[in-house]
Amino acid sequence: MQIEFYKYQGTGNDFVMIDNRTNTFPKEDITLIAHLCDRRFGIGGDGLILLENDAETDFKMVYYNSDGNQSTMCGNGGRCLVAFAKKLHVIKNNCSFIAIDGLHQASVTEDGIVSLQMIDVTEIKTDLNYTFLNTGSPHHVELVDDLEHFNVKENGAAIRYGGLYGEEGSNINFVKQINDSTFSIRTYERGVEDETLACGTGATAVAIAMNATGLTTATAIDVNVEGGKLAVSFDRKDNQYTNVFLIGPAEFVFKGSIAI
Repeated sequence: MQIEFYKYQGTGNDFVMIDNRTNTFPKEDITLIAHLCDRRFGIGGDGLILLENDAETDFKMVYYNSDGNQSTMCGNGGRCLVAFAKKLHVIKNNCSFIAIDGLHQASVTEDGIVSLQMIDVTEIKTDLNYTFLNTGSPHHVELVDDLEHFNVKENGAAIRYGGLYGEEGSNINFVKQINDSTFSIRTYERGVEDETLACGTGATAVAIAMNATGLTTATAIDVNVEGGKLAVSFDRKDNQYTNVFLIGPAEFVFKGSIAI
């Protein structure tokens, strides 16, 4: 069986995209999905995303980590899927879609900048050394010295697999403040079990966490990731964060087919 796929990337987060509106992809096959995401024996990607039909929105997003397991929301993956939907002529410039964490609104410009509405954030846990919140996926946010030389994989894995978050674990973000409204981050992603060049829900979590802890009063924040630049904006009332948007580029890389 031949599977047609598209490869997209958003600030270095790369994804295998498959149009599954005919429901022909064997999406319960974890081994196959992991194989397709393998960078040496498959196509290669931080994750695999299926675009499917939905009765009430423009499309449905089904996201898998590179280990083959279906996972929580992926912000950069969602942005890339919006660009993919436009390429397939499923949408024009604006859309709504359903994902595992609920309804999302999004828009895409002619030059490929996608603005994706994320879920509202109403619960934020602050500790002496870190902040924890859920932006569609769980995120641990921690300021560190010398971010450039920090061992993200080793330290991220230690927190992810430590006792703090139990068996389910969390994504781990390490942060450096650049100025009042700009932060640099590096992220260890569960499911990938390594550092990735970007994480959209992580960038969103960092922006909100930095505002919630008083390190910035800005509600429009620039986030430098290893693969480029993202922006996050939101409205804040007390400790409620609404109208949260993740903004950045989403780019088509190549198209191909693979025998499975």
